[in-house]
Amino acid sequence: MTRQRADILLRQAAGNFFAVATLLVQLLVAPQATANEESAFGLHGFGTLGAARTTGNQAEFVRDLSQPRGATDRWDARVDSVLGLQANWQLTPQLEAVIQATSRYRYDRTFTPEISWAFLKYDPNPQLSLRAGRLGTEFFMLADSRLVGYSYLPVRPPGDFFWYLPFYAIDGADLAVTVPVGEDVLRGKVYYGVSDANIPLADKQWKIDGSAMAGGYLDYQAGAWLFRLSYANIRFSHEMPIDDVLAAYLPPAQAAQASQYLTTANTRSHYYSLGAIYDSGPWLFQLMLNKIKQGSNIFQSSEGGYVLAGYRIAQVTPYLGYSWIHSDSRGNTLNPVVASIMADSHADQNTTILGARWDFAHNMAIKAQWDAIRGEPASIFPYRQERAAWTGKTDVFSVTMDFVF
Repeated sequence: MTRQRADILLRQAAGNFFAVATLLVQLLVAPQATANEESAFGLHGFGTLGAARTTGNQAEFVRDLSQPRGATDRWDARVDSVLGLQANWQLTPQLEAVIQATSRYRYDRTFTPEISWAFLKYDPNPQLSLRAGRLGTEFFMLADSRLVGYSYLPVRPPGDFFWYLPFYAIDGADLAVTVPVGEDVLRGKVYYGVSDANIPLADKQWKIDGSAMAGGYLDYQAGAWLFRLSYANIRFSHEMPIDDVLAAYLPPAQAAQASQYLTTANTRSHYYSLGAIYDSGPWLFQLMLNKIKQGSNIFQSSEGGYVLAGYRIAQVTPYLGYSWIHSDSRGNTLNPVVASIMADSHADQNTTILGARWDFAHNMAIKAQWDAIRGEPASIFPYRQERAAWTGKTDVFSVTMDFVF
């Protein structure tokens, strides 16, 4: 993508975003004038202005599966740039309304703003919290804040761990319970809802809107340590649009058999994860592990994780990390056409992460990062436009400015 094209896309995103922001202010600030003294309204925003490039053009690097195109050996502003606006309205001491709009590079190759959060939160007491509406997904630790770059130490959430989460929101409800354990805190949450997302394929989109999601987690806070054990699953509601491909390369009987073998509708994927975070004084440490069991033959089950450490030196925090992902190829592939489709979800690589964060002003940070990705040539998930010359190895250089207000 040329620099001129990137500038046009970012200008369009900013225009669309601020149009939505104006509407949100009109809708939510207007009632404030008649609210009682207990009401409180807050308007906050966040964003990332970023650019990334790789050392080759054999495959395009993306943030996750929700992006249809990515960065190559030319600087690209689409991968990491995000704008967000959030309004919080405290209706009563127990009841709060929250709405968040974001603009980012989407499955349809636009920066069209979307409502990412829109929920009511009811806290009848300090131990119990209930929410209903559009909620951020919490399949893995830190997953619900993936778009707020300022909240992350590195440029972006490590892809080897988060790539399999292209869904950012569910329409549903959750319930959280907090229990003191001496000086520590135990917190549990369960949730249920349906997805509103789509995943881009080569020239189509796979609709996963309406797919049911359910899960929960247990947090244990002990001083500077936070531990989380979580589980989630999604039951896909639609088939992946591959029938045209099967019909083009296989006889009708074999195409029908292959379509049934690769079905995604009504199959369920399971996500297990364990995380630990330490944040005290100059040190910050994160360790995450996951295991994903795929119910459809079209996907490969996988294991992944990352470790990340940072050390604050005044306003600068250098950090070093290592992440990995490995997926298991299935034995029965019916025929070469089916095998090729199934191979699209193969990932076997590791990434060394080296970077620095400079908090140069209040609520603003500049980050520079190098990702050294080393994998097999067959490791093509979730890259875009991979070519025959792809070796599985590339370096990604990223620069971002994150802010919140």
